[in-house]
Amino acid sequence: MSAKPIHSTRSLLRAFQKARQWPDSAGFIDDLTLLQSKDLDLSVRLGALLAADALLLTTAVNPIAASPGAPLSLDAPTQPFEVMLVCLAILLLVWSGWQCVRGILIGEEFRLEGDEGDAKLVIQRMLAAWCVSVDHQLASIAKAARLTLAGGAVTALSFVWIMGAKILG
Repeated sequence: MSAKPIHSTRSLLRAFQKARQWPDSAGFIDDLTLLQSKDLDLSVRLGALLAADALLLTTAVNPIAASPGAPLSLDAPTQPFEVMLVCLAILLLVWSGWQCVRGILIGEEFRLEGDEGDAKLVIQRMLAAWCVSVDHQLASIAKAARLTLAGGAVTALSFVWIMGAKILG
């Protein structure tokens, strides 16, 4: 028999209801609630980091988009290294944003390779799917946080370089 993924909320609910009826499922609800809470917490953190990336990205773009003569404006032909530094900051922040979106989009999909009526199997697969999802979100947020810090630092460095060059003439 081929493995069928549980796609709809209805089929997930049915599997959950079957698992609750299993005699040894007393702690199952608590386990699932813990994993769901962790998943929700990470999703909120990923969303907040994505918003921070958007703000930093808007800041990083300013030197390239600024009108000529503005304090942070760049002239690509005469300031190629500064432009490349700003582009590096933008790249790091976009990469961080991608890691955030990737972490948010991870689902709790699981397959039942066997009898859908086996409550123990349903519980095992459901909890394993949540654990995998949480682990992937943790990895995504760790990568994204490092990239955000690096992108923010490169942005700050580029701003100091640009302003220093303008001040020193």
